[in-house]
Amino acid sequence: MKKSITKLISLIMLLTLTVVGIYGCSSQTDTAVENAAESNTENAAGTEQSSQAETTKNVTLTFGSHQSGLPTSGVMQELAKDFEAETGIKIDFQISPDAQWRDLIKVKMDSGEAPDIICVDTPIGLVSSLPMDQYCVDLTDQEWVSRIEETALSAVSADGKVYGITFAGAKMYLYLYNKGIFADLSLEPPTTYAEFQDVCQTILDAGITPIYEATTNGWHQVLPLFETGGLWVDQDSDIYAKLNNNEIDLDEIPALLTVIQQLDESARAGYFGTDYLSNTWENGKEAMATEQCAMTMSDFGYRREIEAAFPEFKATEELGAFVMPWGDNQIIGVNPAANGLFISKDSKYIEEVKLFFDFLARPENLIKYRDGYPQVSALCWTGIDSKYSEEDQAFLDSYPKANVVQTSVNYIDSQWMDVGKDLEAMYAGAMTPEDVLASIMKRRHDQAELQKDPAFVE
Repeated sequence: MKKSITKLISLIMLLTLTVVGIYGCSSQTDTAVENAAESNTENAAGTEQSSQAETTKNVTLTFGSHQSGLPTSGVMQELAKDFEAETGIKIDFQISPDAQWRDLIKVKMDSGEAPDIICVDTPIGLVSSLPMDQYCVDLTDQEWVSRIEETALSAVSADGKVYGITFAGAKMYLYLYNKGIFADLSLEPPTTYAEFQDVCQTILDAGITPIYEATTNGWHQVLPLFETGGLWVDQDSDIYAKLNNNEIDLDEIPALLTVIQQLDESARAGYFGTDYLSNTWENGKEAMATEQCAMTMSDFGYRREIEAAFPEFKATEELGAFVMPWGDNQIIGVNPAANGLFISKDSKYIEEVKLFFDFLARPENLIKYRDGYPQVSALCWTGIDSKYSEEDQAFLDSYPKANVVQTSVNYIDSQWMDVGKDLEAMYAGAMTPEDVLASIMKRRHDQAELQKDPAFVE
């Protein structure tokens, strides 16, 4: 009997312990499951973030540009490094020679092999421009669009849509002259071509090269022809529209042939020196800083470039400016357009490029771009002050202005480098000024027919 009671008690105790054990295990299991679930959730989130970070780190955006498309100071590359430090996204710059870029990027865009970011000259609205609206992403809805000045925005737009981002403000080419040399020779800035000749001859007689010119880069020698568009507009305020509608041709614009003839005359007189056919534009800073030459054709910002390269020569103080007097011109040519950056439609990283554009458009980065680009005097962004001195601004405000030909007339900018070769041929004696004009006209008509421009093709 006692044994039976003892067994019964033992059984009751065993059952009690089992229930307690089951309850305790159940409670511990619930906590463990909850902890495991939380841990798994955190691990999953961490894995996702890690995966995203890893993906971002592995993104490299290709940035295609021509040599003169980017500041020579390297400020765009510096900003790209800042962007990489912030986002992990790398930028691979692929730079091509100026003379090859236009044809090369067209081939790349046609084959679907364009870089993610494309840097090209603007405006893109002209018929003869590269059709960036066909190949690039519409950026009209981006926040920064509202902060770009209207004239510059129109240069990266087509049919009311914005396709690119641009930074530099209006560019105005002038003659920069050495004030000390002019003072020593009792010279005043010329306002007519005849006065310009007299100044050049006096400087040449003093044993100094009057003008630094460089033809090897292919573009600089072309500036006098088309930066003096104010002479054309002064002849007829509708002249650009008439040229685009093929109502008149370039041989009906006396100023153009006159300027070509004066360039030829000046070269033969020795005003460009003896080495201008082998000079490079990059060497112009040294020529001006060492006073080998008295004048060169550039914008106000070029003085800062000279001073940065040759600090002992205070170019911002020593170099004055006057309006290009070719053809007796006294109107400042304004190029409201600059190089623009575009996103290829074929890019795998459209959103990442948009992030880069957003980054560049931050006010602090715009200021860094402005300050890190010596040749730029102003940006085309509201709220960003220019670097013009009061004296420079007063000078610019004192002259009438007109848009330059290459941003206003079709089939001019697209043959710019070819015109440069024509001028070289003229300087070498292989072409006459009349030949150069005829060559420009023929190319213009050939390009219009290729584009099937209705104004030129019947």
